[in-house]
Amino acid sequence: MKKVLLSSLVLCFILSLSGLSWGVEKVDVQGSTTILPIMQIIAEEFMAQNEDIEVTVGGGGSGVGISALLDGVTNVAMASRDMKEEEWQKAKEKGLDIREIEIAKDALSVIVNYLNPISEIDVDTLQKIYTGGISNWQELGVALDGEIVIISRDTNSGTFEVFNEHVLRGEELADKALRLPSNQAVLNEVVSNPNAMGYVGLGYAQQGGDKIKALTVNGVEASPEKALSGEYPLSRGLYLYVNGEPQGAVKKLIDFVLGPEGQTIVEEEGFISLSLNED
Repeated sequence: MKKVLLSSLVLCFILSLSGLSWGVEKVDVQGSTTILPIMQIIAEEFMAQNEDIEVTVGGGGSGVGISALLDGVTNVAMASRDMKEEEWQKAKEKGLDIREIEIAKDALSVIVNYLNPISEIDVDTLQKIYTGGISNWQELGVALDGEIVIISRDTNSGTFEVFNEHVLRGEELADKALRLPSNQAVLNEVVSNPNAMGYVGLGYAQQGGDKIKALTVNGVEASPEKALSGEYPLSRGLYLYVNGEPQGAVKKLIDFVLGPEGQTIVEEEGFISLSLNED
């Protein structure tokens, strides 16, 4: 009798735990490594206020996130670029109703090691460096004799796509360029190599502190104000993509991102809150 009672109690306990798990809504978010640190913090804050919702966040790059959304394996794609025409076409062929939601602005910062005496550059010179036309710092009139170590992002990256559009402009990236999988990896390489040049989101440039230097581009500083005005030539939007009108837990998460708490986190991570447009 005691064994039966014990077994019944154990079964009830297991069922109660199962009931709790059944009541949890899950939201999967994948994509841009630029947006990744923002969403990781937002997810923690959001789940603390919504214990019935579980949010998982993963990187991989904008292309990876968008592909996952189009293939139906994620609820939300993070992208640091606009969706491409071929991606919109694929969504149409699958009968998907993809919605684009801008959550922040960013200024793509061109960075060098703090020991490098250079402080400014223009887009045409950047193109020559990244396509192999300029290979030594002395060619830029800089008192630094050494080969320019070109640091780039990989092709799945929205950051690369923006750089490709505004800087490479149809030219091929130099074969010698080191293609890295994340903004953090680019930042780490520039911090450790006095001859390196790379490009990262504004928040990562600020994270580098006095170990790196963000160059002015075409005479314009990479700043929130210049990005919002469009004066800075490498400005961009940061996006979430979803399939259909957001519902349930997905809608709650997006509302949180766009609300005061989410936009405060955007600013704290060094990116540009959409609320600045309203000031």
